[in-house]
Amino acid sequence: MHGKEVGSIIGKKGETVKKMREDSNARINISEGNCPERIVTITGPTDAIFKAFAMIAYKFEEDIVNSMSNSQATSKPPVTLRLVVPASQCGSLIGKGGSKIKEMRETTGAQVQVAGDMLPNSTERAVTISGAPEAIVQCVKQICVVMLESPPKGATIPYRPKPATAQVIFSGGQVRADTLTAPATAGLSLLLQHQPLPAYTIQGQYAIPHPEVWMPVHRPVLMNSPFQMI
Repeated sequence: MHGKEVGSIIGKKGETVKKMREDSNARINISEGNCPERIVTITGPTDAIFKAFAMIAYKFEEDIVNSMSNSQATSKPPVTLRLVVPASQCGSLIGKGGSKIKEMRETTGAQVQVAGDMLPNSTERAVTISGAPEAIVQCVKQICVVMLESPPKGATIPYRPKPATAQVIFSGGQVRADTLTAPATAGLSLLLQHQPLPAYTIQGQYAIPHPEVWMPVHRPVLMNSPFQMI
């Protein structure tokens, strides 16, 4: 999530995330750091996970409505969540010839996009879901069902965003980019830079996948494993 989204989820003095944890009975962990984006991990029984996702999605919609009251925008943008999924399960989410992802879009009304490349230094890929809060929750349910039916194969190397970099200016005027020691988070630009260029056509707010990039890979997260969002 972007820093502003994380702030909305945490709330004043952590009151919002505390209430979400209590009402959903899910464990909601937010990675440390003060960079543009953070990783939020939701863990627990399936019902608790769905309830936590719903609370987050509706909170984001509330934020969108509030922001529109102070702008000239006439159409409400969709709520968007980015999930982190083991690459070995993405083939099952896409389905043969893109059949599964097409079914999820049609039955839930949500837009679903699976990144064509793995996130840096990991074996995970980003899955983006956009739409109304109720559509997002229904889509997450379907994704969880597929992930239960097709567990990941082999070891999963989790995505750990790289630390941000800052410019160091020396007395002679030379500039060098040094890695900060602050906890790592990822900016949206980092995610976009690592997507394969032929995978998507940018059209409006959505990245439209080219049909030929959806290669079915039938490979087997247990539901008790962390389900992450960027």
